Amino acid sequence: MAPGTSRSDAWELVCEWTQSDSLRRHMLAVEAAMRAYAPRFDGDVELWGLTGLLHDLDYERYPDLDTGHPRFGMEELRRRGYPEELVRAVGSHADFMEISRDSAMEKALFAVDELSGFILAVAYVRPEGLVGMTPKSVKKKMKQPSFAAAVGRDEMREGAEALGVDFDEHVATVIAALAESAGELLPAS
Repeated sequence: MAPGTSRSDAWELVCEWTQSDSLRRHMLAVEAAMRAYAPRFDGDVELWGLTGLLHDLDYERYPDLDTGHPRFGMEELRRRGYPEELVRAVGSHADFMEISRDSAMEKALFAVDELSGFILAVAYVRPEGLVGMTPKSVKKKMKQPSFAAAVGRDEMREGAEALGVDFDEHVATVIAALAESAGELLPAS
């Protein structure tokens, strides 16, 4: 990767563009899930992780989906020399961009994005957070339309299917990845 594309440089960029702690935690969660999936698909763990970390880079600054996110983030990532496959994946995670998801990395990003957010939402309402969370407990919350209502249930299932992973296994993989980073993902009580 080009100079200026290290994990620490990417995190500095996230902090520069994103003030919201919850959005930063979401990007960290997606990074953790992407790093967990990379070996399964013979992917570059660093590249997959950076893709997850940077996927919502511009969401806070440019939240309008018709003219903003993720277009400005993609432009900034290109300007800074990030690999085109990372930039393309950032674009493909947003259905409205109409960029096909062809690579395993693109499919994984779409598959873990909504699910990571949903799992964190479930963890926030559980006394034990991510500890002991199971796919069953996540699916139970999915059946409650009012819980994390903005998270698309269909997208979570479609993502696992497109990735070629059983949904329960997918949920378990993401839970495990997030649990390893629970200290930075869950706000202090």
